[in-house]
Amino acid sequence: MSWLARNEILYVELSFLAYATEDRDKVLTAVRNLLLPEFVDEVSISQKNLKGEFGNPIALFEAKIKNSEVAEALLRNVGSGLSSLDREALLGELELRLTKGNLYLRLDKQAAFKGKFKLCLADPIRLRIKFRTSKIDEITAVIRRLGMVP
Repeated sequence: MSWLARNEILYVELSFLAYATEDRDKVLTAVRNLLLPEFVDEVSISQKNLKGEFGNPIALFEAKIKNSEVAEALLRNVGSGLSSLDREALLGELELRLTKGNLYLRLDKQAAFKGKFKLCLADPIRLRIKFRTSKIDEITAVIRRLGMVP
């Protein structure tokens, strides 16, 4: 039985920007690389067109994954793609990344386009993982089972 079948994770939200200088198709490919191929068509990504500080076009993309099988596959895939250093860093920074049962991750778009996953700060693919609980030990157990932390 899947751990997520017990509703430990309520949903995963993805959000990311594509700037005027970026190829939107490549940015979307980077995000789709987070998903297993069999689930790509099950995730609907919405787009909002914004303007930057100097009037340049920016696309804001968002998706919310409520299907537990898809969410679990995404998180297992991300966990298996993170380096051991990033998994250790995530574990060490867990309290800083948690707020009211939400775990916040930022993944490098360029690396994701190449099928690799790494934590970053600038111009990321943002993930917000909403857990049923806000207890750090329970959240740690869930992400450990998913292979996201050692």
